[in-house]
Amino acid sequence: MKKYSVENYIRYKNDVKSSMPEDKPYVAYTRDELIIKFLPLVENLARKFASSEQSIGVMTINDLLQIGSEGLVKACNKVDFIKLQQSEDVDKTMKSFLSKRIRGAIRRQIDINVGSMRIPEAKRNMMRKEPDNKELVQLFFNSIFLSIDNISHTDDGDTMYQQIMDKSEPYNIAFLNAYLKGLMTKHLNKLEYEVLRLSYGLDCDKHSALEIADVLDIQGVSRHVRISELKKQAVDTLVENVDSDQVLDYL
Repeated sequence: MKKYSVENYIRYKNDVKSSMPEDKPYVAYTRDELIIKFLPLVENLARKFASSEQSIGVMTINDLLQIGSEGLVKACNKVDFIKLQQSEDVDKTMKSFLSKRIRGAIRRQIDINVGSMRIPEAKRNMMRKEPDNKELVQLFFNSIFLSIDNISHTDDGDTMYQQIMDKSEPYNIAFLNAYLKGLMTKHLNKLEYEVLRLSYGLDCDKHSALEIADVLDIQGVSRHVRISELKKQAVDTLVENVDSDQVLDYL
């Protein structure tokens, strides 16, 4: 794919079509023929990923095709034809095996290039599998705006973060800030917006609760408590109003 660009993408399609091997049992294909045969599967899977800047950062659809093709090559090297022939539906088993590894390769590369939330890859995968689960949308915002003490706990008392080591690369902070600013402007009132902006350090240095109270001229001995209440209120508003597919578009 590296020798192709958007301008000559049609040439890539024609080259794949002209190189396509004849249909025959999978065991009769050479490794290279098997790779070429499933290149259309790579494109089909790559184009199902949202291609907005918030979703894939600096990557393009050609990058997704490139990474997916690399995943296909590695997968074809691992095909066990003996076990494949024992399957009741050989075609379905083969496509399922390759698809899982192609999607995984693309997702890992997107996660590396998109960049600074503390959501482990395992939890991001869970969000993708359960797109209508509001608790996972809550995890998204809690991981950004609230302390680890505010994040949901499991039955054994450990937080999700303590259970899963986060080895993923951080998200790109510029993309994340632009994304958050759009959501906050749309769904929060001015006071809620300012509390989250100053607390998170959206376009400024991070502020403590007392510093935020001073900036917003909130008085009283319990003003830091009021800031915490406003912060939680703002996060709850985002969780309630932001659709899960908007979160998934970013992830």
